Amino acid sequence: MNIPQSNLPRIVIIGGGFGGVNLVKSLANKNVQVVLIDKRNYHTFQPLLYQVSSSGLEPDSIAYPLRKIIKKHKTTFFRFAQVEQILPESNTIITSIGDLTFDYLVIATGTRTNYFGNDAIKANSMPMKTVPQALDIRSLILQNFEKAAISTSNEEREAYLNFVIVGAGPTGVELAGAIAELKNNILPRDYNDLNPDDMHIHLLEGAERVLPPMSEHASGKASKFLDKLGVKVHCNTFVKHYDGKTVTTNSELKMESETLIWAAGVTGAPIQGLKAEAIIERANRYNVNQFNQVEGYSNIFAIGDIALMSTEVYPKGHPQVAQPAIQQGHLLGKNLLRLIANKPLKPFVYKDKGSMATIGRNKAVVDLKHYKFGGFFAWFIWMFVHLMSLVGFRNRVIVLFNWTYNYINFDKAARLIIRPFKK
Repeated sequence: MNIPQSNLPRIVIIGGGFGGVNLVKSLANKNVQVVLIDKRNYHTFQPLLYQVSSSGLEPDSIAYPLRKIIKKHKTTFFRFAQVEQILPESNTIITSIGDLTFDYLVIATGTRTNYFGNDAIKANSMPMKTVPQALDIRSLILQNFEKAAISTSNEEREAYLNFVIVGAGPTGVELAGAIAELKNNILPRDYNDLNPDDMHIHLLEGAERVLPPMSEHASGKASKFLDKLGVKVHCNTFVKHYDGKTVTTNSELKMESETLIWAAGVTGAPIQGLKAEAIIERANRYNVNQFNQVEGYSNIFAIGDIALMSTEVYPKGHPQVAQPAIQQGHLLGKNLLRLIANKPLKPFVYKDKGSMATIGRNKAVVDLKHYKFGGFFAWFIWMFVHLMSLVGFRNRVIVLFNWTYNYINFDKAARLIIRPFKK
């Protein structure tokens, strides 16, 4: 892999998500050699992927080159590779471009889409975990509009304009609201040969309410906002089968749709090679202690969504969102330096900064420890937090400009079919 030999301890980090990037930053220019490995050469700001899917943002405004993050880190290296296996006995990883030894290994591989064993849904639905997948959804939505415009069959047109989103967590709710804004603001202007009333957005949730991880107050507010936007919410409903045309559910609800977007869950993305007891099978996540050390190993760590740290407050692990990964990345950087210096490690304590979701223009919900609110102010807070959390000044400027332009003009300027999507 052409990593220079060094007398410094080598820390290998697998994954350039929120956890990996913040760990790299905390180790910048310290007396260690850091090697960051990722199968993509950029960091993705996943909370805004839905805006790429719905033509609100271009992908380069939410992606940031990993090499640019480390360009001033003298002893940090990046390698563009897929890690295939870990050999803990020899402190070695096997990758698509060669093998590499380590003194300390940090796994920050995040999650992948969970289809709960349903192969038909996996084969025919649209996931939204990566930038390419978000671009595929954008292309498919716009292609469906174009096909609906030339369709002479009412049934066929209905299927093209029926959008089904499965999973009413923050991702599903935000995407449903964004597609509803396409219907309300873009369809009437760009497609005057289509009737906006023929377009339907269905949001399916297996639980009793939308936004199950958030408060009932947030759930109630979100439901009202979705209803106002014209989104049809179906709770206590899950998809049993989808063949690319027909959506079959556990109830009498059955519909024809060319587009089913799967936002119903994630599962861990572990790497082969560690002991069986290191992985909690039901969650597919690494079992870690309060210092993020993987069970059974003193020099192998896991952070973020792939790590399950059971505590009194979070017996099933911390929520799989950005903040735990960011906080664990910061602390682990300090702990690794302490470990190298033979100093005691500091346990991780999650500081819950609250949760939020946006449903559309002037519509959002925020859950803080002592306050819960929704509406315009929540929407403004949501925008500010996400804007400041983006990696890179350029990305912040571009996103702010796009949001301002979209707000003033009721427009989504990135409605481009750059690469047509084929099922």
